[in-house]
Amino acid sequence: MPLKLNGSCRCGNVRFSVDSHAPVPFMRCYCSICRKTAGGGGYAINLHADKGTLKVEGATSVFHAELDDGQGGCRVSTGERHFCARCGSALWVFSPEYPELVHPFASAIDTGLPKPPSLVHMMLSSKATWVEPEIRPQDQCFEDYPEDALEDWHRAHGLWID
Repeated sequence: MPLKLNGSCRCGNVRFSVDSHAPVPFMRCYCSICRKTAGGGGYAINLHADKGTLKVEGATSVFHAELDDGQGGCRVSTGERHFCARCGSALWVFSPEYPELVHPFASAIDTGLPKPPSLVHMMLSSKATWVEPEIRPQDQCFEDYPEDALEDWHRAHGLWID
């Protein structure tokens, strides 16, 4: 049975719940979008959850990041970054490319989360110059995206909850 995650914003205006088969907060993203919208340590941690179980109380706003197209222009991301309309707390990301999933920020979750046995540090090529990642010997590091998705990592570590 999946783990029920309960989350909220800082001011209490938004409360939400969602079921997760992969609730271990193992992946730190250092991209400029994550660290600027949700990352107090220079990174953000997204979880993996079932969009069909998402229940929300309160008003959220949505931010669509602009992405550099590598040719001097930009495109608007389809990813929807939900945040509290009152206090600005980052809550979750939804991408229409994966309509069955939602990715809550671990920082918004009030439920006790399992401690990860190791970490994956991704998008290190985008980290801020002041950030010194705390990399342990068992951790994996990627300049861009890792090879395994959130579900793959949980299954490989025996942490997927049926």
